Amino acid sequence: MTVLVVAEHDRGALAPATLEACAFARSLGEPVHAITIGAAADGLVATLAEYGVSVVVQAHHDLLADYGPEAWGETVAQLVRQYQPTAVLATGTDRGNEVMAQVAARLGLPMVANVTAVTPGEPWTITRVRWGGSLLEECTLAAGTKLLTIAHHSLEASPAPVDATTEAMAPDLGAELARTMVVERVERAAGVTLATAALVVGGGRGVGSAEGFTPLEELASALGGVVGCSRAVTNNGWRNHTDQVGQTGTRIAPDLYIACGISGAIQHWVGAMASKTILAINTDKDANMVTKADVAVIGDLHQVVPAITAEVRRRRGA
Repeated sequence: MTVLVVAEHDRGALAPATLEACAFARSLGEPVHAITIGAAADGLVATLAEYGVSVVVQAHHDLLADYGPEAWGETVAQLVRQYQPTAVLATGTDRGNEVMAQVAARLGLPMVANVTAVTPGEPWTITRVRWGGSLLEECTLAAGTKLLTIAHHSLEASPAPVDATTEAMAPDLGAELARTMVVERVERAAGVTLATAALVVGGGRGVGSAEGFTPLEELASALGGVVGCSRAVTNNGWRNHTDQVGQTGTRIAPDLYIACGISGAIQHWVGAMASKTILAINTDKDANMVTKADVAVIGDLHQVVPAITAEVRRRRGA
């Protein structure tokens, strides 16, 4: 028996969460296989082997030239029918959950999303994230093939190199599966992304306006990071939704998160709680973000943030 990992990628760029899923799959004690979807992902074999994948199934079809949840879901479902693996693991990202939901519907199997721990047995005992990260739920899963998505940032991806072989797959995909596909892309900004940045400077309602984010942009630039925001900011139209950190935005895990004028509501905390270190800047010493932060500065962000930027530049001789 095997554990199958669905390798999430974007035009051949592997999602870091896939490596977390590979590490999780190894912990189940069975050989780990993976499926890459589309010819653009053929170059991922060496990386997957570095993280313990011994067999990579490469699925090729004209409808797999870019991402489409129906086509991806049907492709994985066909492989599951053929392989009958013990479990199928995907990433706990928006895309991973979407694809696995398609797989579950097509196979008529239950699916457990955002899993953090598994105890194999009959049935399996599973711990998963619920209510936007505010609680952990223990449940059981009994099925011939277990379908899981792994909560993003729930564990560190660790290498375990093996020699990998490849297998070709030509799924039978009908034209109707092209109803939901990526057909056009507009690059908003080049460089490091919010999800992968090592440093994020976040702004909340306390920033006060769209113009108020200029000092945060300057600090992020000085430190080589990116700017994020809370939902209150996007609701006010000060920043694009793509900058939002939180349950309905992006989940981040930087080495340092500088939260400026953010109260720290549970929806935002869910997206930021995987940060290695959190520095909160706020005038309210009782704000949720302040009480949860590793370090806090109680003061006006409009004075504190420029002062930090000036000191960074002074020390770097800029």
